[in-house]
Amino acid sequence: MDWRGRKQSSNVEDRRGQDVQRASGGGAALLLVRFLPMMLRSKTGRVVLILGVLVFFGARLLGVDLLPMLLGGGSQSVSQSQREFSPQEQELAQFVAVVLADTETTWHQLFSAAGQTYEEPRLVLFSNRVNSACGTASSAVGPFYCPGDNQVYLDLSFFNDMRQQLGAPGDFAQAYVIAHEVGHHVQNLLGISQQVRQAGAGKSPATVNALSVKQELQADCFAGVWGHHANNQRQLLDPDDLEEALTAASAIGDDRLQRQAGQDVVPDSFTHGSSAQRVRWFKRGFESGQVADCDTFSATAN
Repeated sequence: MDWRGRKQSSNVEDRRGQDVQRASGGGAALLLVRFLPMMLRSKTGRVVLILGVLVFFGARLLGVDLLPMLLGGGSQSVSQSQREFSPQEQELAQFVAVVLADTETTWHQLFSAAGQTYEEPRLVLFSNRVNSACGTASSAVGPFYCPGDNQVYLDLSFFNDMRQQLGAPGDFAQAYVIAHEVGHHVQNLLGISQQVRQAGAGKSPATVNALSVKQELQADCFAGVWGHHANNQRQLLDPDDLEEALTAASAIGDDRLQRQAGQDVVPDSFTHGSSAQRVRWFKRGFESGQVADCDTFSATAN
């Protein structure tokens, strides 16, 4: 990919090296509520209570607010490692910012052409684990999009896993992963994600899985739509880049991953689609560049 020197997105948040933990408060408040009646019945208890009140307001006069601790308002402690990132790590973060910026360009154009406004997502770089509106996740889950906060989460070590474990190297393979997660953001903006959740409510696991496959394949198609415009409008791709993306799409098919894990291939358990499906829908978006061609939900066969 011809990405160096191009515009970088300002919507990248770097949390690598950070460990965020929620410190719980509220223990003092619970104890106070539990033992307050007992304290009021004895002289000693009343004295302790009065002293506590005096300490509380004395602290307030000194500028120390004890109320958040007493009421249970947890505090976030953030520790950040002091290590410096290698030139390779810095370059990879720049690459992510360039790809994200290019997806922004494409989706702004497509939304504008449809009379809509594209709201840009944020992309959070993290290492090991991260807190999101969808909960705490480890790197083991891979890149993901959280509709609760409109953010894409990515541990850059996943790109090493793609190259070393999945046999899917190359910068456009990496770009495909980013564009796929941005595709989920597009689904969220268009109301598709909510429709999928509603359609799956109360349904059997097989039905929910089938809906998930359609949603994932559409995100693959949306990634292809971005690739089409990046290639035709901004000449971002090199001749071999498309093959890199198709290799990546094939590498993360449910059937291939099940075989690699030594399991039987069970289509009813698929949540992302087979290798052939993922390749086919990415190619469809890449060849047409049209959002309308990515309706996986109405397709008779995926």
